[in-house]
Parts: sequence; structure tokens; C-alpha cells
Amino acid sequence: MNPALETLLLAFSGSDPLPVPDRALFIGAEPHPDFATWPGLTGWQPIKHRAEGWDKAGLTRVDDLPEGRWPVVLVLPGKSRDEVLASFAMARARLEPGGTLVAAMPNTIGAGRFEKNLAKATGSIRSIQKNKCRAFYATEDGSWDETLFAEWYELTLSHQIPGTDYTTRAGIFSSEHIDPGSKMLVDHLPGNLSGRVADLGGGWGFLSAEALRRSPKIKELDLFESDARALDCARLNLTGDARVSYHWHDVVNGLPGSYDVILMNPPFHTGHATRIDLGKAFIKTAAASLRRGGVLYLVANRQLPYEAVLEEGGLTFRRVAEDKTYKLIIAEKRG
Repeated sequence: MNPALETLLLAFSGSDPLPVPDRALFIGAEPHPDFATWPGLTGWQPIKHRAEGWDKAGLTRVDDLPEGRWPVVLVLPGKSRDEVLASFAMARARLEPGGTLVAAMPNTIGAGRFEKNLAKATGSIRSIQKNKCRAFYATEDGSWDETLFAEWYELTLSHQIPGTDYTTRAGIFSSEHIDPGSKMLVDHLPGNLSGRVADLGGGWGFLSAEALRRSPKIKELDLFESDARALDCARLNLTGDARVSYHWHDVVNGLPGSYDVILMNPPFHTGHATRIDLGKAFIKTAAASLRRGGVLYLVANRQLPYEAVLEEGGLTFRRVAEDKTYKLIIAEKRG
């Protein structure tokens, strides 16, 4: 169970608890057994596997963050500054007059600092510290600094990466610049890719866009991404190219088809934790989904032990480029 969520729920069960509301909106929703007693809880969760967990718990979920107002808005924000402040602003915009905003996050990503940010906007705040996390909440009383919330709301909007035509937004991977690992992969892509191509963990679409631009013989490209916000940006960045299909999908669960070429810069973080096994799972999926003679283009941090997984997957590979941080591997399925 997420310790930040456990801490958040203490606001409704500790000393001098908040009453469980008749209706509530949960931004960054994750399930908990206590929610079985909440009569009107609606969750929004852009990360695929967490959304699936919410669904399996039988709770109400929406794909798009809804408009409207709620007496209570819960927030489990991400880890970047802009994403956290944007989450506060999204919650504020959906709060009824006199409603309560409740947020929680781990101390390791600056919970105390963000509590001060919210206190600056609301004037007063209550706080609970437990599980190496902090939950903090404030009730709207007509005196909140709406100018500050408006500044934070600007962070929810999509923006272009400077010097490019690419659109991104706060909270998604590499939202302020082109990731240097992905740039290394693109710099070594040939211009003769063809057939069916998959981009695993495609984010806002950089690898897909560059592959399609360089290789007109690509017949189809499937972009798989677990973050719905990044997928929305990819649709903007690749708009007009009929070869592309977009999939809100958790790659670790396998792919629905087989491919001639697979591109990937696999993630190795889940939430706030490092997960080397996540990248390994991506490679296993790629190995299972490549056609005979298919090629995998993989970029990763140099220290990550992915070569053994490539061998286990029956792929022959070579390292074609590296620098102080990244390595680029090309692998082929011959069996």
C-alpha cells in the first residue's frame, strides 16, 4: 500500500478527523479498502497500471479530469515541482466554496516544501506526519490567494519545448527538453526502417516522430505509453500521420501484435522508486514481440544490466554507441 495514501487517509480517521464526504474527487487516484465506505468517490488516474488497480477495486473512474465542483478533492501528486503545483491548481479549480483540499506525498520528494507552498496560497493549513510522508489540508474560506493558484494553473497547460515544435506538459517524462538518451538513439537510426514498428514507452512521441520522418517505408507504427497525458501530447506531435496508432497500455503485460522493428528508451522508475526490473520487463516484451529477423533499438543508462536479458530473450546484440551516461544497443531476433 502506498504510504502517502495511508497518511492521507489519517485526515479522515485520526484525532479531530474530517468527515467522509458524500462526494469527493481524487486526483492521482489509488485504491484503498477504506474507500469502500465512501459513497460518491470519483477517481482520475492517468497511469495505466494504477488506473487498472482502481478499476479492479470497483471504484468509479473517469478517463479525463472532469469539470464541476466537489466538497472534498484529494490529491496524490507526482514528484516534479511543476506537476505538484499544477495538481494543487487542478484541485482548487474543482473545489466547492467551503470545500477542503487534501494532499499527501513522501518526505523524500519535498513534502514539507510543498506544504509551505500550499499554506502560502491558503493562509492556514493542517498537517499530519507519518509513514515518512506528510498529509496536509486546507478548507476554503474566501481568503485564498487566487492569483497564486492561477499562476500554478498555467503549469497544467501544454507547452512547446524551446527550439522545437514538440508539445509536452508538466509531469510527463522529459517535459522540458529532448531526453539525451532518446537523442542518441535517433542519431543512430537508419533511414531504411520498414514494415511494422513499435515504440515502447513512447512518451510524447519523439522517437516515433523522428523514425517516421527518416523512414518513409514504415508501413505502420504503434506507440505504446502508460501515461495518458504523454499519449495526448504524442497525438499532437504526430498529428496527420495516418501510419500511427496510439495505445494507452502497460508494456510489461505484453503486446497485442508482432513487429519488424521495436524502438525503446525503457523507464526504470515507478513513481518515486528505482525499478531496474521495469526495464528488464520491457526487453522481455520486445523479445517476445519481434518477428524473426526483427531488430530492437535500445538506449539505456550505461550501468543497467540489460545485456543478460537480451541473451535470455534469444537476441543477438551489439553495442554501437556510448557516452558517459548512455549506451545504445542494436539487437536482432534470429531464432
